Amino acid sequence: MAPYRRKGAVNAAELLSRRSRGIREAGTLSRHNMRVLRGIILQDSREFIKAWSKTSKSTIKYQDGKIYLQNFQNCYSCVYSEPQLLYKLPKRSKLEKFEDALLCQSSLESTLASPSDHKPSLLALTADNWLCRLSAETGEELQRVYLSSKHKFRYLGWDVTQEIFYVKSVQNKESSLARQINKKIFGNGVTDVDLSLGVLVVSYSNKSVKLYSFEHIVQKYLTEKLMLGKQSSLLGGKTVGETPFGIPVNIQITDCPPVLFEVSCAHNSFQIGGYPWHYIYTPPHKSHEGTHHICSLKESTLAINGIQNMDCCSLVSDAIFFHPDDSGRIFHVGPATINVLKIKGELNSGLPSKVVKDFSMATLRNNNPSQVTVTSSGRTVKKRFHQLDDDPDLETFHMVEYEDELDLLAVVVTNGEEGEGRAHIRLHDNQSGQLLRTVDLEEPWDETYRHELFFDKDTIVHIEQKNTNFCCHVYKLKAARK
Repeated sequence: MAPYRRKGAVNAAELLSRRSRGIREAGTLSRHNMRVLRGIILQDSREFIKAWSKTSKSTIKYQDGKIYLQNFQNCYSCVYSEPQLLYKLPKRSKLEKFEDALLCQSSLESTLASPSDHKPSLLALTADNWLCRLSAETGEELQRVYLSSKHKFRYLGWDVTQEIFYVKSVQNKESSLARQINKKIFGNGVTDVDLSLGVLVVSYSNKSVKLYSFEHIVQKYLTEKLMLGKQSSLLGGKTVGETPFGIPVNIQITDCPPVLFEVSCAHNSFQIGGYPWHYIYTPPHKSHEGTHHICSLKESTLAINGIQNMDCCSLVSDAIFFHPDDSGRIFHVGPATINVLKIKGELNSGLPSKVVKDFSMATLRNNNPSQVTVTSSGRTVKKRFHQLDDDPDLETFHMVEYEDELDLLAVVVTNGEEGEGRAHIRLHDNQSGQLLRTVDLEEPWDETYRHELFFDKDTIVHIEQKNTNFCCHVYKLKAARK
């Protein structure tokens, strides 16, 4: 018998009943649940209400439903009606303080030594070069690995598509990474190195960026495969990951690997995405300042309509980036307009790709501002004047967040017409750009401060940095006040 399907709207009680009986395709159930939650969020009978605020002298971080304060020492869970303290770690010395941290979770298809290893963990890098793995729920230390006595590591990063993470050191005269990124091999002027999409990205002081295959580097230059907790000949038979030996350098690059791709760009900044593959960059010439060029990665040719220019006059420059929903679309965010672009093109067609507008979002503002003055004779005179596009008195876009499970866009808009900066969040449909509802933020929005916003199902988190202080505001979805 075929599973029951209904094309119309399904209420929450019916879905819960079907879940208790069991249905095929667990992903279908999850999508149904998210559609129900999306419908609830967009109802007039529900609203986001501020449930919690917290200030701190140190950086506040939010990730996957958890808020971290006091340099990751205190962890709060946001699954409740207001955040609750999950754990509080003992105070750490200056040498043991956390320099950086990542939240991680193993894929279920991987076979690990213990079932508990599949649970979320916090990877923390300490100032004295230890990499610690803590339980994300209790803060209990599950594992620790000593990295090196020769290199000072300070940063953690993800290469999500390859399901690996990396530690990154402070640059010095000899090497900048444990992978022995040697300037004598990669050339002079190396300023930074990153790992993304299985590609080693090397930036240079002359504004050029070169890409190398990390897989090729490992296959050709790996001297010995290492296992944590096992002995290594590179350490004279000592154990990998134990103090004072740490993890030895096991990749010795003797000649420059083949360059996959090279581009010169302003601020060493370029992005790869879309389908077919394209890249976005700004040429490092003054005449191209303020423009963004979208080019085919395979042919290095500019797409038709590939030069995007918001043509705005603002203190903060516009932003452009690939949409995180894997649709291949592009966000171009300016102070008064947000354009969602898509790339039209076929692989191996021989024809240039084309950039077209999918949809746009715009602020509500007066396009003809004027000042009204009264002369001594009582005559009214209107005087035109020019404002910056991101003037605090004008309604202005600031950032866009994508909620992947609800397929909604959260757009932060500010307006300072009443003398004090205020912000609200516009929720738009990700596919059409249609405005579905707005959420007002209670706290003032000072545009001179640094802001972060997170939209996570029934939770909105706003983190602001006020000079040397940090403040976190949490909004939860609740029944509307009568």
